[in-house]
Amino acid sequence: MSEEIWNKVDDYLDKLIVDQDHALLSALKDSEEADLPKINVSPPLGKMLHILARSISAKRILEMGTLGAYSTIWLARSLPEDGELISLEINQKHAEVSRRNLERADLSKRVKIILGPAIESLSTLHKNGSKPFDFIFIDADKPNYPGYFDWAIKLSHPGTMIVVDNVIRKGSIIDPGNMDPNVRGVNEMLSNMRAYKNIISTAIQTVGIKGHDGFALVYVTGSS
Repeated sequence: MSEEIWNKVDDYLDKLIVDQDHALLSALKDSEEADLPKINVSPPLGKMLHILARSISAKRILEMGTLGAYSTIWLARSLPEDGELISLEINQKHAEVSRRNLERADLSKRVKIILGPAIESLSTLHKNGSKPFDFIFIDADKPNYPGYFDWAIKLSHPGTMIVVDNVIRKGSIIDPGNMDPNVRGVNEMLSNMRAYKNIISTAIQTVGIKGHDGFALVYVTGSS
């Protein structure tokens, strides 16, 4: 009964205040028809990302994990006309679907998708002297979360906001004997956060159409 209620509430909120438009709904539809994994953020979380990025007047956004560009659209719409979003994606098929969805949403000029392993792409961005990002969203393969977060800090500046998705794993993070690489990656990242002296962090568990999960929210207070 609980999951049924969670789904109904998310659906109610979606229709009442999230209010997805044609581009967002079509991005979900095209992703499903292309047989992409159904792991996109929920509509309420997508809009939350938009609001958070907009609240700090982000002009440069970094996303790890493009999938079908559903969250990318939400984030890119928070940018001013001269803003830029860089999204990292390892899968060629996902990138192709994403580019079509971004073109439909008229966001192709604001978004650059970099194809390849995110760890390598992050290293290249840093090596090439990338300007720091104002907002960073991490939603890629969980075993690499510790590395992704470390790079996120290196590519940030005081005032950067970082959101990390899928950090509760249906509560499995509290089981010290859980050997799932996804759980271990998330737990290592969360544990590592205590070592960073230049951030303020928290994590929130959520329920909804994505089940029992949650996200971490981080604010960068000083240089790394």
